[in-house]
Parts: sequence; C-alpha cells; structure tokens
Amino acid sequence: MQDNERKLASPKHRAKAGIGRREALALIGATSAALAVGCASDLPTSPTAAIADTTTTAATAASDAATAAACVVTPNETIGPYPSLIDLFRSDIRESKSGTRLDLAITVVNTATSCAPLTGVNVEIWQCDASGNYSQYGSERSQTYLRGIQTTDANGQVRFTTVYPGWYQGRATHIHVEVTRNGQSLKVTQIAFPDAINNEVYGSGVYASRGSNPTTNTRDMIFADSINSEMASVAGNPSSGYSATFTVGLAA
Repeated sequence: MQDNERKLASPKHRAKAGIGRREALALIGATSAALAVGCASDLPTSPTAAIADTTTTAATAASDAATAAACVVTPNETIGPYPSLIDLFRSDIRESKSGTRLDLAITVVNTATSCAPLTGVNVEIWQCDASGNYSQYGSERSQTYLRGIQTTDANGQVRFTTVYPGWYQGRATHIHVEVTRNGQSLKVTQIAFPDAINNEVYGSGVYASRGSNPTTNTRDMIFADSINSEMASVAGNPSSGYSATFTVGLAA
C-alpha cells in the first residue's frame, strides 16, 4: 500500500481540467473590486439614506463574496489506488468490514451555472479499511468491500454508509471520488479528513492497534497544496459514529 499514487492514473479515469484555484481567486478579487467601485459612485445625497444604503450594500457584497468563494472547482487529483474493476451500485458499502460508522453525503454542483445541483451523474467512492487495505487488489482481489456508486438526486446529492477510512504509510487519511456521466469521467478527486478527528478515531476500536496516522494533511503529497478545497465537514464521536459532508464542484 506504499505505491506512488501519481503513477497509477490511467486514461480511462483521467478527469477533465477545470478552473484552477488561482484563477478562481483572481476572478473573485476582480468581482469584489467592481462592486466597490459601483458602491462609491452611486451614494445617495441624504446622509441617513447614505448610511442605510452603504450598510445594505456592504451586507450584499459580503454575501455575494461568500457565495463566489464557495462556488469553485474542486481540484483534480490522481485516481490513486485502487480504482474499481467493476461497477457496484449501492449506498451501504461496508460489507463485512468493521470500524466506526461513517455516513457520507456528497453534493455535486456545476460551477458553470452558479453551483446549481448537478443531477443524474454517477458518484463512485472507494477507500481502504481499518488496516489500510483496498479490495479488488493483491491479496484482497476477490473482495469488493468499501466501494460503491450512487446517482445524484434532484439536489445533486448522494449518500453512502461506510466506515471511517483507515490509513497506510505515506498518505493522509482519505476517500477517493470519481464523478462520471454516460461513462465519461467529469472529475477525479479525494476527500480529506481533519487530523484531530483522525487521531480521535484511531485511538479506539479496531483502529487502536495501529495508532495515529503519521502523515498529516499538511505533509501529504496530494493535500498539501489544496487542503481547504478537499476537506470534509465531519461531526460525531467514536462511540456513535460520524457524519461527513463534501461538495464536488465541477464545470459541466
């Protein structure tokens, strides 16, 4: 499980290039500057009206900026180990694998249409188990655990029931994601998890014997330059399990 992930991508699974993070930030900055110029040139003559208008404009600009910042293309990443060899349409991907329950909700949005939900696309995930093993490869070739595909609903969302992913040497904790439509790959990326929660999980249950992952998100070769764009929002505890949400932005 220590393979160099950057060498494992195949033409079948290459994702289309999207808007880069630097370009997106530049576009947000240009939009904010344009808003500021417009506000300065349209101030009313009444002092009271000016205060009210300025307050409203500032609140609107802040809201617009927050929306723009959230509506960005998710970074493309290597397909990594190990893409599925067969299609498995299912929401519960645990099979016989033990571990802390994780309910994962993934929303796919179209950045070309102000991040409107993208419906009817397939979202596939795959991950390693508590011991760092993937199914369908090596000694696990006959197994199919911790893999699955779901099709996005009217809200652009899919849900999976899985276990909290384990870790293997050289990589931060992660889950692989690929979005496809009619057999064409639209996005390949990976989901990161907060280091603090990783440590919490790995100190209990079936994970405890291996301990904490020595590779943190900031030291990971995939996440080091893009962690804020690939971090899941996670809540819960080792006893009752966790829920996580993640948004995939792509220009479709």
